[in-house]
Amino acid sequence: MSLVRYEPIGLFDQFNNELNRFFTNTRPAAAANEARNWAPAVDIREEEDRFLLIADIPGVKREEVEVTLEDGVLSIKGERRTETEETREGFHRKERVHGSFLRQFTLPDTVNPDTISATVSDGVLEIGIPKQAKPEPRKISVK
Repeated sequence: MSLVRYEPIGLFDQFNNELNRFFTNTRPAAAANEARNWAPAVDIREEEDRFLLIADIPGVKREEVEVTLEDGVLSIKGERRTETEETREGFHRKERVHGSFLRQFTLPDTVNPDTISATVSDGVLEIGIPKQAKPEPRKISVK
């Protein structure tokens, strides 16, 4: 009998990626998600005038984080470098995950893409995504 580690968050993350792939229908982005080594935990909060995305990226330097917006999809990409490993008398233990990561989020049409801001402090990435008013329907006169 073998023991299998139960990771409910990993299953939720896989489900989220499958849904994103289904709705965005971007195969290259999905392939990039499958190639990643780990994924930072992310909270998304809606405020009156903006969305706030907060990602835990401990051990990732500011220079190693890339935030991009393309075709309404916000991507957070980066890498956490491997530190020295501890080995004692043939016993090896490694619980902290290292390597590259990629998280992608489809933004609603009501955001202002020109004023998105991102900051990193104490291993926490905060991305402010301001809202903008939806364009009101207008009547066009026929001549």
